[in-house]
Amino acid sequence: MSLVIAGNVLPHAAILAPMSGVTDWPFRRAVRRCGGGLVVTEMIASAAVLRDVRTEMRKLRTEAKSEAPLSIQLAGWEPLVMAEAAKICADLGATFIDINMGCPAKKVTGKLSGSALMRDPHLAGAIMAAVVNAVDVPVTLKMRLGWDDKSLNAPIFAKMAENNGIKMLAVHGRTRCQMYNGAADWGKIADVVNAVDIPVVANGDITCLDRVRRALAASGAAGVMIGRGAQGRPWLLAQAGDLLAGKAVRPPPSIAMRHQMMRAHLDDMLSHYGTAAMRLARKHIAWYAYGLPGAAQLRDIANNTTDAAMVFAAVDQFFASLNPKEVAA
Repeated sequence: MSLVIAGNVLPHAAILAPMSGVTDWPFRRAVRRCGGGLVVTEMIASAAVLRDVRTEMRKLRTEAKSEAPLSIQLAGWEPLVMAEAAKICADLGATFIDINMGCPAKKVTGKLSGSALMRDPHLAGAIMAAVVNAVDVPVTLKMRLGWDDKSLNAPIFAKMAENNGIKMLAVHGRTRCQMYNGAADWGKIADVVNAVDIPVVANGDITCLDRVRRALAASGAAGVMIGRGAQGRPWLLAQAGDLLAGKAVRPPPSIAMRHQMMRAHLDDMLSHYGTAAMRLARKHIAWYAYGLPGAAQLRDIANNTTDAAMVFAAVDQFFASLNPKEVAA
């Protein structure tokens, strides 16, 4: 099973989902080192890109050629602003531009962007058309099932997206009002798959290989988009890709390999963020160590220092103390 978007053949049909504060350059690089395919940046505010706001522009710091295929995700509510920001991202080397119409956060929907656009098809269509017409690279879109259970308009919205030139859809199997509560309804994604001729990928609660199988069976989607399941497990994307390609699934990494992965990720964070790196790395350290013996002690050290040497020493000690037989796959 391969995934093709507007003639672009992806390495495999498992995509790293955009996650604010998570899918920065160091995290994307960790996923790609493990064999991941298409990765998506954190959601970037289009208006801030045009104002050259430092925090948003740092999200665009990327090695586009080495990261290819790379999708840069934009959020906003003004068609012309979104179009201009898309041009900047395309010039930086993005393989795809992705439009965010799925984020449920109040600070996003309160500005009539993210999933709030599913309540305003006219504005949403104007944004789609403006971005598609502004760039030569394919434009994709991430969305939800609808705003709430009374407005499950994803199939109609998807057809409008296709008619406006969108080349691929990622659908999170929840409404905006569900936020991340309850279970993702992969079956309802099938209604979107049946409404359009462009590829649709399933998103939401896909945290292991069994859920990859179940999500595909329920949705009939062309692939999967994995978010939280990859936190602390950057190798999951490659395993899912193997599964979807009908290949033998590569085994989970050994303790020694996990140690190397974690150190390389932290090294990249130091390079990318400088003195702020170890504070920002705390969540990643917790995710890598989750469920393993000694994780609480490692988190305690990481959460109480920003000294890189101390953190690296604690990481080395943590992995040195692990018994391979105690580590679950």
